[in-house]
Amino acid sequence: MKSEDIPFAGGPLDGRSLPVLVTATGNPPKVYRVPVPDPDGGPDTVLVYVREPVPDGRAVRLVQKWRYAFAPDGKVERSVKWPWTKKPRPAQDPQDPA
Repeated sequence: MKSEDIPFAGGPLDGRSLPVLVTATGNPPKVYRVPVPDPDGGPDTVLVYVREPVPDGRAVRLVQKWRYAFAPDGKVERSVKWPWTKKPRPAQDPQDPA
């Protein structure tokens, strides 16, 4: 399998580049999770990084390089974003006449 050195931005790995396995299309995974062991023997802490394109100054073109940005809350949206779907509406209060 092929790997590439991908830079990390933000969080404890800020400024480092780590080798990451890439897919058959040459893209790294969308989410990269780094387990960090607890020195006291407790549960591991998981650092979550999300893939984003590296800005290169050109307006429109295919993404050539990627980097990982730190997600401090550790939450990543997992739903598929189809162009024909809409966001769910918030539930309305039945007492509200508007």
